[in-house]
Amino acid sequence: MSEQFYNILIVGVGGQGVLLASEIISQVAMNAGMDVKKSEIHGMSQRGGVVTSHVRIGKKVYSPTIQQGEVDFLMGFEKAEALRFVGWMKKTGTVVVSHTTLVPAIVTSSKEFHYPEDAIADLKNKAHNVIDVEADKIAGELGNPRLVNTILIGVLANLLPFEEKLWVDVIKSLVKEKFVAVNLQAFARGREFIWGGGSPPPRRN
Repeated sequence: MSEQFYNILIVGVGGQGVLLASEIISQVAMNAGMDVKKSEIHGMSQRGGVVTSHVRIGKKVYSPTIQQGEVDFLMGFEKAEALRFVGWMKKTGTVVVSHTTLVPAIVTSSKEFHYPEDAIADLKNKAHNVIDVEADKIAGELGNPRLVNTILIGVLANLLPFEEKLWVDVIKSLVKEKFVAVNLQAFARGREFIWGGGSPPPRRN
């Protein structure tokens, strides 16, 4: 059992699969013998509101919520939402973010709110490690825009010390049977992702 501790904050909007992603990550960690606690906040998720989930993994975890400034991995399924939560990161933390753009209605209906002109660039100015993935484009290639979450899980899996078989088995158990095959394809695309124009960091399993 690893002595490492991982604080993972997942952010997105309703319908992007934030809760399923947090369940998959939590179940994989538990199957690896680690203690896990998670919590979720739904902001009118059925209407496209913000959804966040805290996942804490370690030998023993006492609290389900992450303190601001203590996030090791920020997973952003929507780039402006990731930017909104970047202040929760440790200085050494890593952002894994999709290029997905979902402009909320409050922006289009109000002159007081503005969608960031270049949220990815802003993220890179505010965080040391940013892995930006055209997950929306990859999901489109796979035929389902809702696969962004599984693609980013595949990227994150490169950075966590859990065997690939654990991820595959949990995806099979939690995803509806008719969507398992395409979700495994999406996970594999995430695992294969190469960032920064160079080689990916060494896998931990």
